[in-house]
Amino acid sequence: MDNDNLPDARERSRQLIGLLADTGRLRAFAAVALGARNPEEVAGAAGLPARATALALYRLREQGAVTDGADGALTVSYGLLRDLARPEQPARQAGPDVIATFVRDGRLLRLPAQWTRKQRVLRHIAEQTFEPGVAYPERVVNERLRAWCEGSDDIDHVTLRRYLVDLHELRRTDGIYERVPTGT
Repeated sequence: MDNDNLPDARERSRQLIGLLADTGRLRAFAAVALGARNPEEVAGAAGLPARATALALYRLREQGAVTDGADGALTVSYGLLRDLARPEQPARQAGPDVIATFVRDGRLLRLPAQWTRKQRVLRHIAEQTFEPGVAYPERVVNERLRAWCEGSDDIDHVTLRRYLVDLHELRRTDGIYERVPTGT
C-alpha cells in the first residue's frame, strides 16, 4: 500500500471497525473466523437467528470482510485485514527538488496534487514566511501570503492561509495567527 492510498486505507479501516461494532456482525464474523463454512453453521456458532445471520453476512460480504472461498465456503478476507493492519510507512521527505518544482523566486507556481508533496511545500512556505511564537494579525498574514500567490491563477492567499491552518502549520486564535513550532 503506498502513501497515496493512506486516506483510503484509513477510511476502509474506519468502515471495518464500524462494521464490527455491531454485536451481531461481530459474532457472525467470529464464527466464520473460527471455521463456520455456511450461514447455518454461522447461525449456530454465533447464536443468532437465521434472519440476523443473513443480514450480518450480507453486510460483511458487502464490505469485503467475509468472502466465499473457491469451494463456496465462507472465509475471512485475511488479505484485506493484513493490508489494513500494515503500519503506515513514513512519508519520504520531499527534497529541495520538490520545492524548486512548485516554488520559484519566492512565488508559489501551484500546489502539488500529491498529498506529501503538498504538505512539504506548505511547510516550506510557513517556515519561510513566519517565525514560531510570533503573533501575526490576519492583515499581516494576508499580505505575506499574497506575495506567495502573486502571478498564480491556481491559488489565492485565502486558500493558502486555510491550508496552513488546516495542516497545523499556523494556529489561529481570535484573528491572530502564530506559526506552530516544529515537533508539536
